[in-house]
Amino acid sequence: MPGTDTIEAYLRSVLGHDVLISIHLGEARANRKPVLQLLTPRGEAAGFAKISVNPLTRDLIRAERAALNTLAAEDFRELTVPRVLHQGQWQGREVLIMNALPVWRRRKALRPAQLTAAMTELAAVGGRSHGPLTGSDYLNRLRSRLEASQAGPDRAALGAALDTLAAAGAELSFGAWHGDWTGWNMASTADGLLVWDWERFDLGVPAGFDFLHYRLQSDVVRRRRPALEAADDCVRNAPGWLAPLGVATAEAHLIAILYLAELSTRYLADRQAEAGARLGQPGTWLIPAIEKAMRKL
Repeated sequence: MPGTDTIEAYLRSVLGHDVLISIHLGEARANRKPVLQLLTPRGEAAGFAKISVNPLTRDLIRAERAALNTLAAEDFRELTVPRVLHQGQWQGREVLIMNALPVWRRRKALRPAQLTAAMTELAAVGGRSHGPLTGSDYLNRLRSRLEASQAGPDRAALGAALDTLAAAGAELSFGAWHGDWTGWNMASTADGLLVWDWERFDLGVPAGFDFLHYRLQSDVVRRRRPALEAADDCVRNAPGWLAPLGVATAEAHLIAILYLAELSTRYLADRQAEAGARLGQPGTWLIPAIEKAMRKL
């Protein structure tokens, strides 16, 4: 757009009013990108903007826009998600602007049943299904992403693990997941649960991935537990964690192994280790946990 050389000018042109900005950059990782907090001249929250810096962050921003458009059609009872205010390009970079969720409202202690209800509600988006892992769209997508990652021992180990799991002929429940549901991507308020950062949202994944991700990330990031120990516990404790979804014990262990393979594939495909991410090398914790669990399976 003419006259939009600066990001402030671009935001003014698409929003129709002046905004002040503050910027947040997280810790080193491949998907790190500028996140702008947008404020009115009076200091009131006006929204958030994400700006891409490379092909990975461009694709993630586009994925989040598509996810939020999908979720906008849902009548959620247990959670609130952001609305897309604008999507476009500035200086060749992808821009996504979302409304500001009311995180300033009075906080309320998160109840386990509340979190379970919200995750269960989300899992039903697009419909729940049950069927064999072998030949499933999910397994095909996972293999495709793995094969697109850099060749090496980690990719080979994950490929062998997926071959073994597929050969077992197990059947699983499938549903939607947020993709990165953590304590720092949500807020529990007196008016309900607010959840943001939907760039990893996906349909048709093994049911329960969000439950497992929330627990594992809480352990390794917030509690700073040894990563391999936490990954082992993710598989060991999966039956209890997934019981609210009605998942049987044997199926829960298999879903947990697939979740660790999903996360490993993500780290390899994104090249998180090269970007300096603290837990970016799946060969040091996720893959050993997968191999240990498969020997017991």
